[in-house]
Amino acid sequence: MNFIFAISASVIVSLVSFIGMITLLLNEKILQKIILALVGFSAGSLIGGAFLHLLPESLSENINFIKSFSIAISGFTLFFIMEKFLLWRHCHKGKCDVHSFTYMNLIGDGIHNLIDGIVIGTAFVIDIKTGIAVTSAIIFHEIPQELGDFGVLIYGGMKKIKAIIFNFLSAATAIIGTFFGYFFASHSENFIQILMPFAAGGFIYIAASDLIPELHRQTDTGKSVMAILLFITGIIFMLWIKMVNG
Repeated sequence: MNFIFAISASVIVSLVSFIGMITLLLNEKILQKIILALVGFSAGSLIGGAFLHLLPESLSENINFIKSFSIAISGFTLFFIMEKFLLWRHCHKGKCDVHSFTYMNLIGDGIHNLIDGIVIGTAFVIDIKTGIAVTSAIIFHEIPQELGDFGVLIYGGMKKIKAIIFNFLSAATAIIGTFFGYFFASHSENFIQILMPFAAGGFIYIAASDLIPELHRQTDTGKSVMAILLFITGIIFMLWIKMVNG
């Protein structure tokens, strides 16, 4: 049953790629308001997911907090390296000067989504509530990212239909990752204890170096307050999932 939930979750995450088509329907001002709200909530949910779900689940008799936090730091560092050298770009404003990097953007996002899938599969091996929390955090991050990524493909010169297909194929690597994550986690407890803090480090990196800087660029006081409130709401949402599911 948990495997079915895991695959279903990764399919939903993959389908989020189609939300990028909204960039073709909304004007720039409305789109920026939506993205700002989503980025704020996403950053909070990633921080909450890392500290309230992933890191606590990684602790056991076989791995203490020093080892767990060291692995989290390794995850943070590796995500930084990946973004630096694999051109794993996040463009939340819809326009990025990456015309020559369009396909590299797809490759980077494919790797990103593959890792997301592995994390989802592993989380559902632990239990359904952890799987739901992790999937929620990933979805909330994927929505603003996909809005930007679809814009990157269009502005990079791709036709609309081709951009839709390629963006979905890039997102669908999450399903493959879920198969691998669920298989390895089911056969090795050590895999869970390593991947959970590693993923936490990745979540923290995305929130701290990608999403929160986007919020800092907002100079309007009212919009900034809204972003902060949504950031806190994202954390509270992850806390609520933790409390409801025990």
